[in-house]
Amino acid sequence: MNNEPIPNTHSTIELYIAQERLRQARYSFNLSLVATTLSFFIGLIGAGLILSNQVPEGTVAAAGGLATSIRCIQLAKDANDRLDKVLEDIKDEN
Repeated sequence: MNNEPIPNTHSTIELYIAQERLRQARYSFNLSLVATTLSFFIGLIGAGLILSNQVPEGTVAAAGGLATSIRCIQLAKDANDRLDKVLEDIKDEN
């Protein structure tokens, strides 16, 4: 068994950074997916409240769902941009 420490070369550090970016992008995407699902259901509840003549509550719920949806789209775009950056970095190395 080799007990010698592995040297942290420039490419090894870049690999760790790329892996961390991928991990963060994965978590951001998963969070965005969950938040989008919740936003969808909040919007449905808002629509149901509006249809049941509880307009103020329905409006608040629908607006909350819409605001959450916009933020989720932004999170997904940020995760995609991080993945694109990792891909560019890998292409630049080769």
